[in-house]
Amino acid sequence: MQIEGSPGHYRDVDAQALAIAVFKDEKADDGFLKELDELTGGVVKSVINAEELQGKEGDTAYFHLLGKKGLRASRLLLVGAGNRDEYLAAQIAQMAGTAARVLRGKGIKSIAIVPRAEGDSEKDVSTAVEGAIMGVFEPDKYRTVEKEKREIEKLVIVLAGADEAAINRGAERVRIVGESVNFTRDLANEPGAYMTPTDMAERAREIANDFGLSLDVLDEARMEQEGMGSLLSVSHGSEEPAKLIVLKYTPAESNGAGDQELLAFVGKGVTFDSGGISLKPGENMELMKYDMTGGATVMGAMRAIAQLKPTIPVLGIAPCTENLPSGKATKPGDVVRAMTGKTIEVINTDAEGRLILADAIAYAKKIGATRVVDLATLTGAVSVALGDVHAAILGTDQELIDEVIDAGKEVGEKFWQLPLDAEYSKQIKSDIADIKNVGGRKAGTITAAAFLKEFAEGLAWAHLDIAGTAWADDAKPHRAKGPTGIAVRTLINIVERSVRARAVAVDKD
Repeated sequence: MQIEGSPGHYRDVDAQALAIAVFKDEKADDGFLKELDELTGGVVKSVINAEELQGKEGDTAYFHLLGKKGLRASRLLLVGAGNRDEYLAAQIAQMAGTAARVLRGKGIKSIAIVPRAEGDSEKDVSTAVEGAIMGVFEPDKYRTVEKEKREIEKLVIVLAGADEAAINRGAERVRIVGESVNFTRDLANEPGAYMTPTDMAERAREIANDFGLSLDVLDEARMEQEGMGSLLSVSHGSEEPAKLIVLKYTPAESNGAGDQELLAFVGKGVTFDSGGISLKPGENMELMKYDMTGGATVMGAMRAIAQLKPTIPVLGIAPCTENLPSGKATKPGDVVRAMTGKTIEVINTDAEGRLILADAIAYAKKIGATRVVDLATLTGAVSVALGDVHAAILGTDQELIDEVIDAGKEVGEKFWQLPLDAEYSKQIKSDIADIKNVGGRKAGTITAAAFLKEFAEGLAWAHLDIAGTAWADDAKPHRAKGPTGIAVRTLINIVERSVRARAVAVDKD
């Protein structure tokens, strides 16, 4: 897809179709919509007065403009954007995603989107392009019939009067980000048979080779040498060997501030989760192919970071395994020893994500990480608590937690902090080992984080539970059903914000 930013007037843009945001209860009697109505021969006022379009999020109205001389485009799509005072990053992205999906469905090859945003022009272009690129993702990879093959070849984001260099710079950056989000979604959508731990390691190798990252893949023999009994206990039931993927971005030039610090992203990569001996119910078990979304998110973020070339180093770690039952599988009641030496009583083999993350976080610390953000489709309890609107965030370093939340807000992703008081750790105290891997029915998301906390000593650490937000059960006007790509943009923004903060620190010195 060719992507451009235009600071000119929308009437002059060279595109087959225009998509323009319309706000809730907005009228065509004055201002922007009055001009648009005059350019289109009264069709805008007509559809609004007839209440065919009320400006609610996801509303659309589509027109052919044959014979209308006011616009260069021959088609017009009005897209409801909701309340004007609530029109932030998430809403801009949704407006653009809706426009892209609807117009692609009409067979349009070139589109111009007018988001009518009033903030930072570079960020607004970025947000709109992200929304459009993510909007055209489809999970129909293996269909042979009714497969969406139509493509948008040209996308223009129109912000009249904006700085042209800035908006085109933003467009290029966000092409990288949007494609990396869809890369993550594609990985998460793969059937377990096609995305084994070995397959994930191979995809990581492709990223490293294409974009200049260093890669180390620990096999089971090396994990055994490292003492990763917690991670390896999950893979015992599978014929597929576990892999620990370590990607590293090293900048060609450093900004010189905080070189002792190393940020690491650690993502759960259970490529299929049957629950192991603690077998899950059969209904909807096919969705457990998505249980590697944390690892896929880390890989997608590292793919983008390598191309954006920030001036700080970043680690991306993905512990990958299947969780299956067999005669060799770990059994409830078994005790395993983690890399740190801590012993764990495995009460429920379906609480396996925290077992593999424990050793991955410890390994991140061993190879130099000082700040760690882990993310995982970890608990069903988070969906009960927060639904599919917010991902949960917990941790031991409030500054890092706030950084993640703020970075998410800037890109339209929502994280809600849950408590992690010391009292919750009492629920994971074991009678025969140091800790156990579940803490009962109460506060399931929190006790899972309390377990991980045991392995994050000496680190600035934040944990994201994305189980409720990583998969969309239903399609929306701006997005297909299936994997959402949650947190890829947030992780990238954390890195970019860190770069800016360190640049300020250098200037002060």
